[in-house]
Amino acid sequence: RAHKVSGGIGLIADHALSDVPSPDILLVPGGFGTRELAGDGTVTGWIGEVHRNTVWTASVCTGALLLGAAGVLVGLKATTHWRAMDRLAGYGAIPTKERVVIDGKVITGAGVSAGIDMALRLASMIAGDDYAQAIQLQIEYDPAPPFDAGHVDKVSQKVRDLLIPV
Repeated sequence: RAHKVSGGIGLIADHALSDVPSPDILLVPGGFGTRELAGDGTVTGWIGEVHRNTVWTASVCTGALLLGAAGVLVGLKATTHWRAMDRLAGYGAIPTKERVVIDGKVITGAGVSAGIDMALRLASMIAGDDYAQAIQLQIEYDPAPPFDAGHVDKVSQKVRDLLIPV
């Protein structure tokens, strides 16, 4: 089935959620559609159900809000995009400003770029540090940002005001 996602990008789903009853790893992405999906009982119900048997449950960016809406984050430390951080507590999570948070089998990554850090940590836990380092080398992930503006605590209000609402 074809779906239109944020930014007009199309996505074709080869399988329905019901076709995936017990994934080893569940990775929930974020994006502008997470607010709507957080109210979709079919999606959050599936997330909550499959989480019971996953080896790892992970999210990137505002995907943590879907984990929260599914009841996965109750009592757990978690992170998300800084503009959505206040909503985590409403789901019973303990919001944490770290880029990657691991609490039990749940791994959450902050904003979009933290997804790479989260994925490398997950790869390390699954296959070992050498394998994760090989992945990091393959994707040539050696960040050297031109500005130290990668966290809300590091920038001025003027910079924050330039952003679009999430």
